[in-house]
This record gives sequence, structure tokens and C-alpha cells, in this order.
Amino acid sequence: MTASEDGPSHLDPSDLGTKAYWDEAYEREIANHAEHPSDEGTIWFSDAGAEERMLSYLDDLADDWKLVKGDDEEGAQAEADSTSFLDLGTGNGHLLFALRDEGWRGHMVGVDYSAKSVELARQIGRQRRAGGQSEHVLDVRFEEWDILGQEPEKEWLGDGFDVVLDKGTFDAISLSAETDAQGRRIFESYREKVEPLIKPGGLLLITSCNWTADELKSWFVVEGGLLEYEDKIHYPSFTFGGKTGSKVCSLCFRKKSTPAP
Repeated sequence: MTASEDGPSHLDPSDLGTKAYWDEAYEREIANHAEHPSDEGTIWFSDAGAEERMLSYLDDLADDWKLVKGDDEEGAQAEADSTSFLDLGTGNGHLLFALRDEGWRGHMVGVDYSAKSVELARQIGRQRRAGGQSEHVLDVRFEEWDILGQEPEKEWLGDGFDVVLDKGTFDAISLSAETDAQGRRIFESYREKVEPLIKPGGLLLITSCNWTADELKSWFVVEGGLLEYEDKIHYPSFTFGGKTGSKVCSLCFRKKSTPAP
């Protein structure tokens, strides 16, 4: 790790922070899925059950009427009335497909800066639809988009999303050696790019294995920022060297309904 004046120590760069790494990885998964359709590729943090815990957490919010699944409604109105999701760094789209399988009916978009990721997610969506695994797969939209280098398209962004998801994407960006015009590591501008994607009062649910809960809070809850800490997902913990922690952490942040003064 290297020192940072404004936050936790930076992570040392690695290949996982490069677009070339992910293009090559998804190219292999495209070929593998074409040959073995039941293999939809890597599910990040599966050893910690992160995806299942994220789904359970969102279900609990729906049970408390804080989110709307809309699983008893039909048609376009169900999508309009239900919680909308944006998945940043969607990879193979598995998290969004899992949400559909759990009955979430709102507008869903998965974005990734790797064109191969989008190709893979769309390929899996077609296969799942053809196999009858879900009647709602095709209304999950996947788009190639670089959150740090491009403006979002109004056509899919609309007025923003109720819930923005990040399962390992901030981790990967944190491993990039690239810097921005101000000389900062590019991951340091991530919060600024994420905030406009969330509706006022909406949520950012982020899972990380590279940052602790306190470190994530320091990156996402800042003076003048629009995010405030809301909650965390609980994982089994372990103690090592006198310190207690878990393999991954998942935090929920809420976007303030009014801009910071």
C-alpha cells in the first residue's frame, strides 16, 4: 500500500485494475459459456456468500416497504412502480439475473467498461431466456460504459436509479495505476461519478474485499458529499493478530434528499 493524504493508504496497482485483464477474462468466459451454457462464469465473492447476502438484505428492505419488488404486478406499469437497479461493473450480469429470479420487476441496467463483459451478459441473457429459466431476462439491459471516462446516456439513466450496486468494481478500479488530470489515482473520483447515478434518497450497496468498512466510509462519506452511511450486511467474522474482521464487507449508503450545504 502507498500513502494517501485524504484517505486510507492506496492499494498497490495490479493487472486486475487494467481493462486488458478483464477483456481477456470475459473473452474466455464467452467461449466457455458458448460450449457449456450451464457455466455462466465467475460469481465474485461466492466463497463469502456475498451475492446471497446482498439479495437477502434487499429482500428485507422490501419487507419493510423501503423498496418495491413489484412481483405481484404485470407489464410496463410494474417496472415503473418497482425499485430500479444499476449494476456498476456488471461482469456476467449474474447479480441482476439473480434479482430477476427473486421477483424484482423494476428497470435494470448493467454497465461495464469491457465490451466483452456486455457481450457475455447479453449472451447469457439470451440463453436463459431460450432455456425458460426466467420470463423476465430480456428486460435486463446491458450497456458498455466507462463510469470514470464517459458521461452516462440519458436514455438509460433517466432520473437516476433507486439502488446502485457495486460488487467488487470499486475494488478493481482501486487496483488501477491510472491517474486523472489532477494527478489522483482514478479510483479517488469514483464517488463523484456514482453520486449523480442515484436518485435522491436512493441507495448505494457496495461489497469489497480490499477495503474495510471504515475505509469504505472514508472514501464515500466526505465533507460536501451527497452520501451518508446507512447500514452494513453482517458476515461471519474471524480474529487474527488481535484484530477481528471478515473476508468481505458490504455497506449501504443513502444519497441525501437535499444537497449538502
